[in-house]
Amino acid sequence: MTDDLDLALLTGADVEDLLAAALATNDEQLVSWRVLQVDHRPTAASTTVSYDVTVDGPTGRSAQVLGASTGLTADVPPGVLSMSDGQVQVAVWRLPLDPALPALATAMDDTAVRDLLTSYDVGPGPVRLQVRSYRPRRRAVVEVTAPGCRLFLKVLRPSAVAALHDRHRLLHGAGLPVPRSLGWRDDGLLVLEGLAGTTLRARLRDGGSPAPTGEDLIAVLDRLPPAVCDLPPRRSWTDAVAHYAGVTASALPDEAARCHQLAERVLTTVGDAPADQPTHGDLYETQLLLDGRRITGLLDVDTAGPGRRTDDLACLLAHVSVLAQREPSHRASSSALGTRWLRAFDRTVDPVELRARTAGVVVSLATGPHRVQEADWPAATRARLDLAERWLDSADRAAMAVG
Repeated sequence: MTDDLDLALLTGADVEDLLAAALATNDEQLVSWRVLQVDHRPTAASTTVSYDVTVDGPTGRSAQVLGASTGLTADVPPGVLSMSDGQVQVAVWRLPLDPALPALATAMDDTAVRDLLTSYDVGPGPVRLQVRSYRPRRRAVVEVTAPGCRLFLKVLRPSAVAALHDRHRLLHGAGLPVPRSLGWRDDGLLVLEGLAGTTLRARLRDGGSPAPTGEDLIAVLDRLPPAVCDLPPRRSWTDAVAHYAGVTASALPDEAARCHQLAERVLTTVGDAPADQPTHGDLYETQLLLDGRRITGLLDVDTAGPGRRTDDLACLLAHVSVLAQREPSHRASSSALGTRWLRAFDRTVDPVELRARTAGVVVSLATGPHRVQEADWPAATRARLDLAERWLDSADRAAMAVG
C-alpha cells in the first residue's frame, strides 16, 4: 500500500538521502539524524515525521529539527523543498518553516516576539523563548518569558485559531481556570496568559501528594457551561478507537488482529450513548495545574465541546494507568491515585461503560511509543495493548457484578 511505502521511506535508512539533499540546497552536510516523532495516518494517505539532525554548514556544526511529509497536494510555500524518490512525493522543511503552521517562524523569532509584546504594552527588555511542544503540521507551543511577563504562544493551522480564541473566552468567562486569550492573528498565532501552578504529572513524579480527588475533578467538569454544547462536536478517543487500532496495526503488523479485536470489544461494550454533555474532550494529568490540591489551571481546551462525561473521566483514568505502566519510579503513586479516582467516578457514571471507554483511550495511546520513537517501541506498544485488555476484562467483571 502507498501509505506503508510512505512510512517505510520516512522512517527507514533511505530517508537519509532525502535529508542530505534538502540540506545541500543550503550548503550544509548531514552528519547524523534520528527520528523524533511519527504521525502516520493511513486513512488520510499522509505520513509526517520530524528528525533531530546534526549538520555541518558554513558557520560550523549545529543541531536542527527537520520535518518531512507526504500527502501535501498544494504548492509548497517558500522555504519548503518538494522532493521525490521516484515513487513518493515528499515535502521537507527545517524548523520553524512548517508548511501548515505559518506563524511558527514568528513565534520562534526573538525580534518578532519582542515587537508582539510591545503591542501588548510589555516594556522593553530581553525575551526568552522555549519551544514546549511541536507536533509537525498540527500545532506548537512556545513559552515566552520577559521582564514581568510570562505568556504562551500557541501556533495552530490558521483555520483553527479564531475558534480556539472563542473557546478560551467562553470558558474563562464562565469562571473556569483556563488561560485567558489575549488575542490572535489570522496566520494562526494565539496569545495566552501564563497560569501559576504545578502540573499533576509533575506532582505524581514528586510522590503524588497532595492531588485532586475524584470529586475535585468532577466539580471542575460541572462548571463547564451549557454553551459548550453549542461548539462543533468532535469524536472522542473511544469513538475513534477503530482508527487508532488501524494506526497501531500498520506500525506493528504482527499485532494487527489483536488491535482490531480490542477495538471491536470496546465499541460493542460502550454502545451508542448520546454525546450531549459539556466536556473538555482531552483531559489528563498534564492538562491540570495545581496549587496544593486546588486546581489552578485547565489547559488545552481545543477539544472542548459536546460529548460524554464518561469520556472525560475515562481519559483521566487511561492516562494515569499508562503513566503508572511507563514510569516505574512513581508507579505506586499513580496507581493509587487512579484507584481512588475510579471509586469516585463509579458513583457518578456507569462503571461498565467507564472501564470500556478507558480501554478505548488506552488503545489510542498505544500509538504513542511508535509516534515518538521510544527505544523498543514494539514492546511498549504491546504493553499498552495488554493494559487495554485488562481494562476490558475489568468492564466484563463490572457487568457481571451488576448483572
